[in-house]
Amino acid sequence: MKDAKKAAAAKSSKKRSVMPEKTAKTAAKATAPKTAAKVAPKTAAAAAKPAAPKAAAPVKPAAAVAPPKAAAKPAAPARPEEKKVVTQRQGFKANEFVVYPAHGVGQILAIEEQEIAGAKLELFVINFMKDKMTLRVPTAKVANVGMRKLSDPALVKKALETLKGRARVKRTMWSRRAQEYEAKINSGDIVAIAEVVRDLYRSESQPEQSYSERQLYEAALDRLSREIAVVQHSTETEAVKEIESQLAKSPRRGAKAEAEGDAEGDAEGDDLDSDGDDAVAADEAA
Repeated sequence: MKDAKKAAAAKSSKKRSVMPEKTAKTAAKATAPKTAAKVAPKTAAAAAKPAAPKAAAPVKPAAAVAPPKAAAKPAAPARPEEKKVVTQRQGFKANEFVVYPAHGVGQILAIEEQEIAGAKLELFVINFMKDKMTLRVPTAKVANVGMRKLSDPALVKKALETLKGRARVKRTMWSRRAQEYEAKINSGDIVAIAEVVRDLYRSESQPEQSYSERQLYEAALDRLSREIAVVQHSTETEAVKEIESQLAKSPRRGAKAEAEGDAEGDAEGDDLDSDGDDAVAADEAA
């Protein structure tokens, strides 16, 4: 009996030990899917949620890059290129030959606008090829400086006729006469310049010129020949030859006329035989 009771007690203890194992396993199985189900959706949602803000974040900087287009606005300073090309002012045109009293014949290269001391000025750009010089003259001051158009053929003919006349030299000191000659040369008047050439010309049979006389003569001859060459569409060399041929026709250039001129010179107030050096000596003696 005792053995039977011990056997029954052992069985019951085995059953009790087995039951907790089964219950523990079943409980683990029941809880495992729940926790997996709970964790999986949370992790999936957590992974999905951050993805949206990360994708949206780069879009904002892309929009911020667009404003650099405004950098194209600095092209505004290109306005000066829109200037209108001026071809005529005060009756003078671009590429036209003109006479500037102080320098002689020149050509207008362009009419341009420049800003000087904060003020805008229109200028004639004049080139003097022989002198290798470019001059800029305000268009508003053309009349003041005496700039003029080339002489017409009729006026050129009158100047050439002047060369054939009798030389008229005043009986005054050379310094005063030199000032008068310079004033005529710088006047820009072609006839007045021709008078200087006529009065200072010396033929081979006449006394030589002083240095100052020679300078004034060459300056007047250069101004006259340049304008005649441009008007007649010839070279300066041809113009000088024409001037000298007219001077040779003067009544005082021949040997006979020279002798007569010596007698008549004092009566007419001429002083062809006196040169600049004699006049200077007279000035010093006075």
